[in-house]
Amino acid sequence: MLFNMRNFSIAKLTATSKLLGQFWYGPPAQRSVHLRGRDLLTLQNYTTDELKYLLWMALDLKQRIKHKGEYLPLMQGKSLAMIFEKRSTRTRLSAETGFSLLGGHPSFLTTQDIHLGTNESLTDTARVLSSMTNAILARVYKHNDLDLMAKEATIPVINGLSDLYHPLQILADYLTLQEHYGGLKGLTITWIGDGNNVLHSIMMSAAKLGMHLRIATPKGFEPDLRITKITEQYSREHGTELLLTKDPLEAADSANVLVTDTWISMGQEEEKKERLKAFQGYQITMQTAKSAASNWTFLHCLPRKPEEVDDEVFYSPQSLVFQEAGNRKWTIMAVMVSLLTDYSPQLQKPTF
Repeated sequence: MLFNMRNFSIAKLTATSKLLGQFWYGPPAQRSVHLRGRDLLTLQNYTTDELKYLLWMALDLKQRIKHKGEYLPLMQGKSLAMIFEKRSTRTRLSAETGFSLLGGHPSFLTTQDIHLGTNESLTDTARVLSSMTNAILARVYKHNDLDLMAKEATIPVINGLSDLYHPLQILADYLTLQEHYGGLKGLTITWIGDGNNVLHSIMMSAAKLGMHLRIATPKGFEPDLRITKITEQYSREHGTELLLTKDPLEAADSANVLVTDTWISMGQEEEKKERLKAFQGYQITMQTAKSAASNWTFLHCLPRKPEEVDDEVFYSPQSLVFQEAGNRKWTIMAVMVSLLTDYSPQLQKPTF
């Protein structure tokens, strides 16, 4: 059922939403997963069932809104504070347009717009925003700032990227793989590159979804040791394989998914010369792909530079990078709907 918004006044829309509440918001939730009011700082804090629920929600919203053209004002009357210490294309657009599409009001705030950590403490900022908005999405340098913000806020805090994790990106990656392969369990993901925040989020979640993980990083650029120990524990608990190596071809052996990211993140520009030297031999090429499984695909969270992956792979039919980028919108919408409402997915739950 489609609604022509030009023919609806706010009063009519409100009345219609009451009459059609079950259509928009679904029947009373009969589920074991309840995320309303939670923070999303790291996927470490989310169980297998909760991760699957977020992906299910994303598939549901994408199906109903994008493919069926339905209007779901699930965020009507709600506002989102978007704090960005770093530049952003995908995170900003996905959050801003996604929250608006759901009927809410996003407010984009940079360090030039508010007193964050300068004339006003993080504690005070978190408390003020809690009195005016329904959730905070923050893209920061230091992950500890997110932890403090979440401690002091009385509303959900969502990690839009920190030096330690990038959970929203990985949810989009998993949604893309679910759509492409029809399931996640049993896939082998190979990471070739820097042991950074994107990799850390994969490490905190892949085993929970039954995926094997192979990691190739140069010496001195390995993932955080504490996170590695947790990942080893997850692999044992979920019966998945984990490999850490310095050899990209060893890591790529029989891989379903080849993944990399920038070698030089924001704030690391002074290290460029050193990093380019250290990462020689880590570019993903068709030669790398020859070691992978016949159904291999490629992911990159963008922006991409040619030294990380050559054009032949990046623009190949096996590359899912633009589908992956588009899915940032649906997974971030799924997070916001799950943390702020009691809406239940109407789409039949897929097999993950």
